[in-house]
Formats: sequence, C-alpha cells, structure tokens
Amino acid sequence: MRTSLSVALLAAAALAACVPPAAPADAPGFFAPGADEIAPWTGAAFDETGSPVAPDTPEQRAARLRRRAILVDGHSGAPSLLLRGSLDRVGPGHDATAAELAGLKATGVTGVFFPIRVDPPSGQAPSPLDGSAARRALDLIDATHRQIERHRATLVLARKARDVRRAQREGRVAVLLGIDGGHAVENSLPALRSFYRLGVRAMALTHTTTNDWADSAGGALEPGAVRHRGLSPFGEAVVREMQRLGMLVDLSHASGSTFQAVMKVAKAPVITSSSMPAAGHHRRPLDDYMLRAIAENGGLVMVNAWALFLDEAYAEQSARFLQKHGAHLAALGERSPGDAGALREELEKLEAHEGPLTPPPLSRIVDHIDHVVKIAGVDHVCVGSSFDGVDVRQGGLAGVDGSTDITLELVRRGYSDRDILKMLGGNLLRVLERAEAHADATETTLSGDGSTRQLTAADLPEPTSPPATLPPPLPPRHAPPPEVGMPSERPVLPPPRPAPQPRKPGAPEPQPMELMLSR
Repeated sequence: MRTSLSVALLAAAALAACVPPAAPADAPGFFAPGADEIAPWTGAAFDETGSPVAPDTPEQRAARLRRRAILVDGHSGAPSLLLRGSLDRVGPGHDATAAELAGLKATGVTGVFFPIRVDPPSGQAPSPLDGSAARRALDLIDATHRQIERHRATLVLARKARDVRRAQREGRVAVLLGIDGGHAVENSLPALRSFYRLGVRAMALTHTTTNDWADSAGGALEPGAVRHRGLSPFGEAVVREMQRLGMLVDLSHASGSTFQAVMKVAKAPVITSSSMPAAGHHRRPLDDYMLRAIAENGGLVMVNAWALFLDEAYAEQSARFLQKHGAHLAALGERSPGDAGALREELEKLEAHEGPLTPPPLSRIVDHIDHVVKIAGVDHVCVGSSFDGVDVRQGGLAGVDGSTDITLELVRRGYSDRDILKMLGGNLLRVLERAEAHADATETTLSGDGSTRQLTAADLPEPTSPPATLPPPLPPRHAPPPEVGMPSERPVLPPPRPAPQPRKPGAPEPQPMELMLSR
C-alpha cells in the first residue's frame, strides 16, 4: 500500500513538472493587441475584489480621466503661442521659449491640430515679395517643422494616428497639420500631394471667400459668393484626391450647397473643425440635418470655444458692434489686404474704447456638446477648441487649460468614463484611422497613381467682385431665441434639403450678416 502510494505521489509530481507555471495575471497573451492597437478609451477593469474604495469626487474623476485620455484638440490656437504673432506673417527667427513649451505640456494635451491659415487672396495680384498663397502656407509649415525639430523632447510631427499614441507614451505633444483654406493648393492636385508629404492631414476646402472650385459661407464683412453652387467638377476631384491620400476633408467655412456636394462625393469620414449648431451665428451653422449627415458619414463635429458660436446674447452684442464699426474695418481691409495683424490691432482699439463684451460661461461649450450628442451621437463629437485663438479670453475661456473645466462639466452632466474619453480624443483618432484605412484600401501610390489635373483659365468661372456695401442689419427678433443645446423641433428624419436655386455668378447667398470677425 505504501509503495503504491509513493508511486502515485511520484507520478503526480512528474506530471506537475511538465505543466508550465501559470502566467502572471497582468502578462499579455501571445495574441494580445499591442499598445498601438488598443483604443484610447479602453482601460483595465476595476478590481472589485479588494477593500471598498470611496467614490471619486467629480474633480477627482475629471483629473483621473484627463490623465488616462489621449487628449486631442481638433482646432488649436497653439501656433500663436509657439510661432508668436499673426499666423500669416510668422517670423522665421522666433524660437519657442521654455515657458511656452512648458505651458503647452502643462495643459495635458497629447495632440493638437495646428491650423495652417493663409489669408484668402485679395483682388490684387500678389507681389513677388509677398509670394503666393502656396508660398505662405509653405513658410508656415516650415516654421512649424522648425519648432518640432528644435524641440524634439516636447514635440513630434504626427503623420498617422499611431504617432499620437506614441506621443502619449513618450510624454510629448503630437503636432498635426491642417490647412485652413483650399486656396493654398493653388488649383493643383500635385501641390495638394506635396502638402501631404510635408505632413498636412486635413484641409478646409474654403476659408472666408469662395475660391476657384468651392463656395464659401463667407466672412464677417461680406457673404460668400455663389460661383459653383457648391463644388465645381475640379472641387469634386479635390475631395476624391484628399480621401485617396488619407487627408481629412474639413467642411468648416463651406456653404450649405458645398456641404451637400461633398456628402455626395465623400467615401471616408469628413470633419468640421470650426462650425457649430450655434444660436446667433447665421453664416456658418450646422443644422440638425447636417449633424445627421455627418453621423451617417462616420465623421466628426468639433465643438469650439469661439464666443460668437456659443451664445445668443454675445452674438447680439457683436452685431451692434459690427453695425457701428463694420464700414471702418472693411475700409481698413481694403487699404491693407492680407494684413490680419493690422485688422486685429484696430479691432482691439475699438473694443477697448467701447468696453469689453460680456463673455458666455464655459458651460455653453458643453451645451453644444449635449446637442450634438442628442442629434448625431456620442461617437461624432470632440473638442476643437480654438483656445488661445478665440475672441474672448474670460469666463473660463482663457486658454487651452479650459479643457480641464470641460472635462469636469462632462462629469457633472453624467457622461460615462468611456464616452468622455471618446470626446476628449478617442473619436478623432478613430476618424484619422478610418481615413488611413480608406487610403490603404485604394492600393494606390502617392503620386504615381495621382491625377496631374490643374485648373486652367478656361476652367475658371467668370471673375466676381465683392459687394460694395455691407449686408443689411439683422431684422428685429419677435420671439425669444431657442435655448442653446436643446434638440430641434423638426422631425427625427427631416427630408433632404432642396437643391439651391441657380443664381448669377458672383451673387451673394441670401443669408444674414455674420456677427463677428471670422478667424
């Protein structure tokens, strides 16, 4: 009996020796996804076996979420911090200071879209000294590269979504480049591809004026001219080429007819970096029909901190200011075309004389987030703050650190951790990855399979001239404005918009005047 028992014990020991030891609970499996493949909002499950822990306060939870998030600002004012002064006339000799870089890192931001903003061309031909729109865009891109290369411990150029995740792991800030106005490519698809090579990963089709292939919603002092009733055939080719490359199509500043035309062509997600469903803003709105269209496209609405977009009362103050000083500012723009610095300096003088406008509270931003979530869904909204580049720096809108207060307000309104992490950056990374996947699926080479098409003089519509006078003032309101952030009264599935009626080339769209200077 004892012998049999000893044999049994020895046999059991031998079998145990053949079984490999159990892996630690936190060891990844052979097929476990790498860090780059894990969504930014995916985290380890909470350990419920330990002793009970007191629940977080809202402030503690918001701080924890910000540490965990890959925070991406979809439309940042940071270039004005790093490149100093007007974005259009940056000096190549400036170098970011340690304080400027520390301030950017202290916000906790992981990735920022730097808008490469070039003033729309004026009616005058550019002089050899000033160069063209493409040259000004190249100068600004090079200035940004200069800062990144000089400060590699802090900044990294992001060409792919995975570069943003790598920046978070390394404690750096990923810089993404986005052109603010398609006039910068100067009607050339080869030029568009050259900008892509330099790192540009998004482009707004228009800025404050209509270009040679897409209609704009207009600027502060004049409405957008209708020349194409949306997109020209070349404009459609631009959209297709951008998406073939993996460059995000930005519909900010675009007219309603341009929005519809893009949605008929787009095969990959689109974004709006600086338009909102805002009360009081009648030139660049996103109505509920557009929000649903963006959701169906898989795209993204970036909610920003421009006070004019946020609040009806502020918009009405701006209207009175513009009606009083708009003609003077328009004349200054004609005397100094393309000089955004001079216009901003004069505007600040007038504001100082008139007294500051009353800013809206930061909670208004989350009112708009609420509205986009209700109409388009939580997967289609993120922060595109334009902090440090907006018209009001009070009431919580003082700079990029305002994103801390946005996180806290989202917590207080009952959003889940998962949804907050999506809105802080996860959604934008998803859209970047979708754009990259669409480009990969075309199985084409960057230039070898790209179109060499360029516009010629024969392709251009008849030249237009801006309106001689300011648009008429807003009509008086006979009813109180709707509450910001509330869902629309229209049916859940509104019918498509009717096609725009033909107008003479150059005729302004029949829209009310914008209420504040557009960025």
